[in-house]
Amino acid sequence: MADRFSAAAPGLRVPDWLRQRAQVTPNRLALVFEEAGWTFAELDRGVDAAVEVLRGRGVEAGERIGLLAANGPGFVHAVHALMRIGAVLVPINTRLTPSEIEWQVQDAELAQVLGDDDVGQLAERRQASKVFERQFNLDAWHSIVYTSGTTGRPKGAILTYANHWWSAIGSVLNLGLLPDDRWLACLPLFHVGGLSILLRSVICGFTAVVHLRFDAREVNRAIDEQGVSMVSVVSAMLDRMLAERGGRPYPSTLRCILLGGGPAPLPLLERAVQAGAPVVQTYGLTETASQVVTLAPEHALTKLGSAGKPLMGSQIRIDDDGEIHVVGPTVSPGYLHGPPRDGWLRTGDLGYLDGEGYLYVLDRCEDLIISGGENIYPAEVEATLIAHPSVREAGVIGLADAEWGRRVAALVVLEPGQTATPEELIAFCRMRLAGYKVPRRIAFHESLPRNAAGKLLRRDLSIEG
Repeated sequence: MADRFSAAAPGLRVPDWLRQRAQVTPNRLALVFEEAGWTFAELDRGVDAAVEVLRGRGVEAGERIGLLAANGPGFVHAVHALMRIGAVLVPINTRLTPSEIEWQVQDAELAQVLGDDDVGQLAERRQASKVFERQFNLDAWHSIVYTSGTTGRPKGAILTYANHWWSAIGSVLNLGLLPDDRWLACLPLFHVGGLSILLRSVICGFTAVVHLRFDAREVNRAIDEQGVSMVSVVSAMLDRMLAERGGRPYPSTLRCILLGGGPAPLPLLERAVQAGAPVVQTYGLTETASQVVTLAPEHALTKLGSAGKPLMGSQIRIDDDGEIHVVGPTVSPGYLHGPPRDGWLRTGDLGYLDGEGYLYVLDRCEDLIISGGENIYPAEVEATLIAHPSVREAGVIGLADAEWGRRVAALVVLEPGQTATPEELIAFCRMRLAGYKVPRRIAFHESLPRNAAGKLLRRDLSIEG
């Protein structure tokens, strides 16, 4: 597999994305971080300087280089410098334990790992002694991005230059593009959702506004004061943005909040509508270089709750068991150490298409609870609990039951200053759900486990009894 998709493999070659963008719109703002900004021409020169630094440290074309660093300009320079050298980027989750990081380093066979100090130096140098030229082979490996591991050991998804290219093109064809667009990256850049914003920025020519970490107040301020027109978040992040905003309407300059990370609770979407937040749901995976299905903005209200239709070039289908399958130019050619993929990708997610072909995502296949022969989707029960005014978060799992096989249990985080009893929440659910879906046990927790992208880790939920 490595020979087939190596940098030397035959394939269509295109100009260096950042270099060509710097030639087309040199004075357009490329990157904003805190109070600093770089035009595309400045970023291009800075990346040449970063290439000199990395080559001085022995980084060579074809090597796999780990990037273990926080969001910031150094991360951005490193991504583009590795591309210009021809090395394969392997972003590493900064929240992993030392043993988890070591496993990933060994699994990916990394030649080097760049940390915060390393990438910090890359962003400091603004000028190189020479100009580096390179073309991109669209069939070559661009990156190996490990899955979030919500269901076990993460896998290294290989993403080619073509995967990222078509992801950017499909996104802009769906969302459109304005000359003054600014896309806020408050997701971790080691996550495919954050990384994809950096690559779309140079391909499409918009400004990437990068935040060190997610902070609801800072996100809202960037929208109000910095002209952010698009932002990518997950449900928990949107919930905090709306709570922090306190009912203040969003400005007309904000034209799209892309909401990913799994099924969104309908009450959350309704709150967003009331706040004038232009939310469009999206469905994507690491294996599809981010979004593969996204609701078009004009259908945000008429198809509330839908993830939309496939981006141009991609296709979806639902098998007999309800699992979503995808195929198209954004789909990874395979996993590291695995065979090449041929045909449709099984996503592991359950969903359905309505009569007009709009996708509705229900839940993960392995999270499905079967009780007395009935299918129960935890996300549906969680959405019902979150609709209660006292509930901030909810996580639903199945417990072993001698009579029914499994029974529903829930862990709940209450809103600050609010109170509720298990009996009250169970009664609330019973008025809104079929009897077999109603939780039999409810426990209260201060927080629920989530990964770096904000996704609920149901495998880490436990409740006694």
